[in-house]
Amino acid sequence: MPMEPSQWIDVVEDKFKYKLDHFVIPGHYTDDVESILIPHGLIMDRIAKLAQIITSEYDNERIVVCCVLKGGHQFFSDLVNYMKKALNKEGKTLPMTLDFIRVKSYENDRSTGDVHVSMTEKELQELKGKNLLLVEDIIDTGNTMKKLLDTLSKYEFKSVKVASLLLKKTPLSCGYVPDYVGFAVPDLFVVGYCLDYNDIFRDLDHICAISETGKKKYAV
Repeated sequence: MPMEPSQWIDVVEDKFKYKLDHFVIPGHYTDDVESILIPHGLIMDRIAKLAQIITSEYDNERIVVCCVLKGGHQFFSDLVNYMKKALNKEGKTLPMTLDFIRVKSYENDRSTGDVHVSMTEKELQELKGKNLLLVEDIIDTGNTMKKLLDTLSKYEFKSVKVASLLLKKTPLSCGYVPDYVGFAVPDLFVVGYCLDYNDIFRDLDHICAISETGKKKYAV
């Protein structure tokens, strides 16, 4: 069953705003990020807990854990590693198959509203009747995930759940909330831990708020 909002970590900007000199930041990004919202160590501890929660809700039937590329791949990798060690509702390890899907909906810091899915019809048909866990980096307005779920709905999965590391608290939200949430974050454009801005900042370990300087420097 979906997590309750009380189970999320609510990142309040004024309380979770670490100075850049408190942690290690690559020198080439010093002027490009405004502050650190979630340090890498906290991210990892939270993912370990999410893995326990998610795994405990499945039985012994194999699930397909599907990474939503590109931004979701680091969260996916770390989540799967923790899930390998977690126990399901039967007190056993959970059989998993790994898959990948590429979805693109952003240009600069705006969602385009169009969703482009990379999996072929044949690949999607092969997932029929299976338990699917989609792993996403961030739910922004929710429109991209809603459209993706609408696209996938015709393939008759046994179950479809979504785990997102971040859920943005934005007035532009369509109201969609994933089944599993790591952190609820302020209405800022965040980068790092493989969340990107035009493919930049994937090499930044912490989750940070991008600065106006960074937006201008890496705009396309």
